[in-house]
Amino acid sequence: MYLTPEIKKDIFQQHGGAETNTGSPESQIALFTYRINHLTQHLKINKKDKSTMRSLVLLVGKRRRLLDYLKKNEIDRYRDIIKKLNLRK
Repeated sequence: MYLTPEIKKDIFQQHGGAETNTGSPESQIALFTYRINHLTQHLKINKKDKSTMRSLVLLVGKRRRLLDYLKKNEIDRYRDIIKKLNLRK
């Protein structure tokens, strides 16, 4: 499995501040980014996997909504997470 509990704890600790802080927008965005990168690599090999493509599109939408929420309410946290994850150029 590509997403083990240890990897999740590491992601939450790096971006959420603690292993148990799983609900913060930063930790959710980081988790979605990890999953998006994994699905993107999978789709490069398996081009006709339509169910994975749909899952990828849904994940990108979820991440976009969380980023929009942060941008609207707390611009400093938005800028920090964008810089940490290199989502923009």
